[in-house]
Amino acid sequence: MSGQIDIKKSLNKAYRKQRVTREEIELLRTELVRMLDEVNPKETEEYHKGLLKDFLKKTAYAPYFMNTKDKTDLVIHNGKTSKSSAGVIIEVKRPNNKTEMTTTDDLNKKGMQQLLLYFLRERIKEKNFEIRHLIVTNLYEWFIFDAHEFEKIVERAKLRKYFKDFEQRRLSSDKTELFYKEIASPAIEKAKSKITFTHFDISDYEKYLRKQTKTGDKKLIELQKILSPTHLLKLPFANDSNTLNKDFYSELLHIIGLEEYREGGKKLIGRKKQGNRDDDSFIEAAITQITSLDKLSRIQEVERFGDNTEEQLYNLALELALTWINRILFLKLLESQIVAYHESNDYAFLNTDKVKEYDDLNTLFFEVLAIEKKDRRKAIKEKFPNVPYLNSSLFEPTELEKDTIFISNLPDDTHLPLYKKTVVESDKEKMNTLEYLFKFLDAYDFASECKEDIADESKTLINASVLGLIYEKINGYKDGSFFTPGFITMYMCRETIRRAVVQKFKEQTDFNSDDFGDLVNFTANTYKKAELKKYNGTINSLKICDPAVGSGHFLVSALNEIIAIKAELGILTDESLKPLKDYLIDVENDELMILDSNGDFFKYNPKNSESQRAQKALFGEKRTIIENCLFGVDINPNSVKICRLRLWIELLKNAYYKEDGELETLPNIDINIKCGNSLISRYPIDSDLGDALVGSTWDIGTYRLAVMNYRNAKNKKQKREAEKQIQKIKDDFHVGITANDPIRKKREKIAKEFNDLTSQGRLFGQDEFKRDKKVVKRIEQLTKDISEVDAEIEELQSGVIYRNAFEWRFEFPEVLNEKTGDFNGFDIVIGNPPYGLFNKKQNQKIALLVKSEAIKIIKREFPVASSGVINACRIFYNLGLNLSSKGGYQSMIIPFGILTDTTSANLRKHIFDHHSFLTIDAFPERDNTKRRVFEEVKMSTAIILTCKDRVSENFNLGVSYDRKIEKKNRFDLKYDDVIKISPSLCTIPIATPYEYNVLAKIYSKKNLIKLGSISKCLTGEADMTFAKNAMTQNKKDAILIKGVQIDRFEIKYEPSAISQGEIEYLNVELFQQGYKGKKIQDAYKRRIILQGLTGVNEKFRLKATIIEPPAFLANSCNYLTDRKAMPFSVILGLINSKVLNFVFRCKSTSSNVNGYEVDELPIPKNIDDATQKNIERLVDKILAVKMKDPQADTSELESKIDKLVYKLYDLTSAEIDIVEGKY
Repeated sequence: MSGQIDIKKSLNKAYRKQRVTREEIELLRTELVRMLDEVNPKETEEYHKGLLKDFLKKTAYAPYFMNTKDKTDLVIHNGKTSKSSAGVIIEVKRPNNKTEMTTTDDLNKKGMQQLLLYFLRERIKEKNFEIRHLIVTNLYEWFIFDAHEFEKIVERAKLRKYFKDFEQRRLSSDKTELFYKEIASPAIEKAKSKITFTHFDISDYEKYLRKQTKTGDKKLIELQKILSPTHLLKLPFANDSNTLNKDFYSELLHIIGLEEYREGGKKLIGRKKQGNRDDDSFIEAAITQITSLDKLSRIQEVERFGDNTEEQLYNLALELALTWINRILFLKLLESQIVAYHESNDYAFLNTDKVKEYDDLNTLFFEVLAIEKKDRRKAIKEKFPNVPYLNSSLFEPTELEKDTIFISNLPDDTHLPLYKKTVVESDKEKMNTLEYLFKFLDAYDFASECKEDIADESKTLINASVLGLIYEKINGYKDGSFFTPGFITMYMCRETIRRAVVQKFKEQTDFNSDDFGDLVNFTANTYKKAELKKYNGTINSLKICDPAVGSGHFLVSALNEIIAIKAELGILTDESLKPLKDYLIDVENDELMILDSNGDFFKYNPKNSESQRAQKALFGEKRTIIENCLFGVDINPNSVKICRLRLWIELLKNAYYKEDGELETLPNIDINIKCGNSLISRYPIDSDLGDALVGSTWDIGTYRLAVMNYRNAKNKKQKREAEKQIQKIKDDFHVGITANDPIRKKREKIAKEFNDLTSQGRLFGQDEFKRDKKVVKRIEQLTKDISEVDAEIEELQSGVIYRNAFEWRFEFPEVLNEKTGDFNGFDIVIGNPPYGLFNKKQNQKIALLVKSEAIKIIKREFPVASSGVINACRIFYNLGLNLSSKGGYQSMIIPFGILTDTTSANLRKHIFDHHSFLTIDAFPERDNTKRRVFEEVKMSTAIILTCKDRVSENFNLGVSYDRKIEKKNRFDLKYDDVIKISPSLCTIPIATPYEYNVLAKIYSKKNLIKLGSISKCLTGEADMTFAKNAMTQNKKDAILIKGVQIDRFEIKYEPSAISQGEIEYLNVELFQQGYKGKKIQDAYKRRIILQGLTGVNEKFRLKATIIEPPAFLANSCNYLTDRKAMPFSVILGLINSKVLNFVFRCKSTSSNVNGYEVDELPIPKNIDDATQKNIERLVDKILAVKMKDPQADTSELESKIDKLVYKLYDLTSAEIDIVEGKY
């Protein structure tokens, strides 16, 4: 059948790269042979089910609960108990049961039909979204289906209805045979042409199982992997770009001298606490040396590193330690690669045989890797004969090293305690730090990127992707930022870059379509060298920028995607423009995967001419793309270093040996990644460069040439000369722009008027001049104006706030118009910018501390994104729009609040009015960490893709409730659709197509009013931080109601009834001494009170009841006062109804129940008296029942209220099912 794929294709390519151990293969061989020997065609299905269970348990599934479940033959759970969800569903058949066993020619056999029934029971009845695979097997033949394939079958509403009718015995028979023949069989028949499955027969492997050979063992690798929990349960694996290797990460932190800790809900990284510090860790050893050598006094503007000596020492030591560790990790990858190329450990150099002390490491950095082989000292040549010259600034002394210490300054007689969970095998409790570091690195496998073979010892794979996540994690040490999973960066780059490539081809060729598939057809048969060169040039003209580049993850993903695009278009060529045709190149798991014509991973062999051609071509492509297309900026110098390192690592992967036997040197790509504050610039991007170009000996072409000379410099001298020329050009631009600066023009105008007036005094005499009071007053004002403008100019020139300013106007000549110098902008702006509120506490900690002067500048430069308390992500999104070229694209993953909250309303309207939303991928907040995009962060996020131009009225919305991109249940929205449901705020809902249709219908109803027009929703009057001194345990004081005490139609007064905190009271007299606000009067009024914080995943987001006065509310509550416009009980009934909960859930994106969101709820203006009285009667009855017995079941009464409310909004039964989540 066309849907059949072999094992290699079904396995994740990144997982294929992971080596299996000899122990794993031998265990598979032993247990599989044992199972096959016990197979008996005469025995029952139960007998063979037992054999299979034993085999699975003994090989790899001991940690997982495995048993029958209801009528299902065998279920492998996702956890160790039966309470965990079902992960793999298995239907077992006897080997000679040909009638019921699925075949490659006919999937639609009873075995498959049974699987469908079991799947429906799990998905629909159990609400299990964690089914990974389904299997039909007779122990020899195996049919393995990804659960997504069954989703293709059950997506039909008709099948779901039949299944529900069958389960509820509403059909003519409740026999399963009816379901199999009349329901399952037709459904499978319709879908089977679309179903993909893996099929294999153990008989084909039996000879390899029973007789060990090298070839046979290699065949068993795929069998071991296809049957492993990693594949069948979709577990994260060692080289998974979505999962942090916590063991490697934690021990590396220990060696550096860092630890991870939690503060205010965030995981931060910092210096170990006093008492836990190890004198011989990198950081502590560096601090000791910096102090003893009095190096702090040599640092200019040392306050950059902290407010006091301790902070300064730590931050200096941290930057040095990260510089050293970056170099060492890079060298470990280099060493592993060279050893693999030559298949000999003689090429290893990063060990205590060659590097015995820190002096040797310093020598390796600066006298080996930074110096050409021919220029090395004789002793160096003998000691490191196989270490190449790299020509990378990574191995040049940094300015900080020059001002402070080198790694050679660290003492060699060190004894670092081993990490409590160390991977190093040793009886010692302590070890020399350098020896410890090398043994730690040797405990991992850096070398098996392209090896599908068997390892004699078990080593966890550490590749560039895994290191990248670790870099990202360490990189966010200050603010608790988190790494972006590979599936996110891969998806964002794919969606955005492909659009931009299509746009480039439309602009530069005669291609005329918006579809990438059409572009593939357009270039498919390209064979002329001129066309191949032109098409490559078209793609190479892309300019991609990450303005908060961090560790460079997005740029690496972009690099991989561009190469994959060229391969898909058939235009990926070597330097002679000969296409690389015999390779399958794509991106999977956020890695560039290169397979040869046999489906095996490409492995570089310098002695093979075709291998040499491909390796050289890939290196050249990566170099061209990095140099021409990828740009980044970050305020953190450590981030900049790490980003550069990651790009060098990507080049290193395809480093090749030249004809002289030397490894190709690395270009100076560091110039594309710059350090600075992206949000602060002296000069706007539309500043006039015209005069600067006219009055200068330089032009944009010269500037670009100087940058190219820097990249191609082969030694330090050439590099320094290029650096000087670049700096001279930028200095001239500074002078030229300054001459046309609007502030200076303003000063000239003021000064001219001042001079004109004062010269009149000299002309007509001072006495007469002084008698003109208007003139004198004007001169005084002009004097004051000149003083203020001079202060502004001085601040621009030398102010502290501009110390790290980044001048987008001219830092990247690649995005400047070559003739006019105008800022053309980037084709793509992409990234995951900083989140957090400026100078506002979040989780008891200031999220982002920003100077008031900086905020003033930011508000001036980004007015549409500066409403209310400023969130950094809004400013970065606005910046991205400014930096985008005409027709350019921007894609960022940011908190979803930017699409819903009031402070972002102006930015939303700005985008709708002047740009275009294209796609939105929403990820609502999840309680389950495994279903979150950012595992450690519980927040709603969204990927937002926009275009600088007004190109589309529609945008596409998808909502993902899992750690994946939702490809189904997407729909298009227009600006008008948004306005219908949110005319004032332009709130974009989190909804499926079905939910949006119901939402639109609700809002289309005439005579609706906002709840806030009846009574504004306010926050409780008692701020629990400021009112702490007035809070008591004295029951004689006034009751203080907290949000946790409020539920639907009830208040919890018993300590045992609340999930957290305690019941407290308020000393009103003491409280009133500190609180003078008007809201205190509301404590003596009857109020509807609401819980102020409810989980996004909770069934009911709105939880409200009525409280009688007097009662004081904590600021974790919201409330409405009785304005008599509608009966209070009716309002309460509406708020607690399923309809308004549905509306609120679709439009709210965080766990906060914000007052403005409650105010926006749509309620009918005119409710007939009968309905009002019925709702009022039911609400009052529920309140009375709950007052007597809080545990009483009032669901029947609540259901009656819901029915009345459904009628108010004219909802059909199908729409009610959607509101209630039954669709």
